[in-house]
Amino acid sequence: MSSELDTKGADAIDVAIDRGIDFDGSPIPTAKLDLYKKVMGLEAGRQRSGVSNTMRSRIVRIGAKHIPQDELNQMLIDADFAPLKDKEIAFYYGGK
Repeated sequence: MSSELDTKGADAIDVAIDRGIDFDGSPIPTAKLDLYKKVMGLEAGRQRSGVSNTMRSRIVRIGAKHIPQDELNQMLIDADFAPLKDKEIAFYYGGK
């Protein structure tokens, strides 16, 4: 098994965290790992509001990094999700 980490894809970060090794091969400091695990533990225990809400949230959060605002907004509408909210536009697109 190779010791090199794959830095692509949604699981790459989780694999690196599980190994405690950053993409450059350096160890992730224990304090950072402990805080991350504490916060993720809290999140794991949080009641979810629904799959569709979470899907939309992830689409907006990640899509805004890759897709222009007008295009992402139309994609949400076409998929029968709520369009982008003003606060999402301001946060992810700088109010453009």
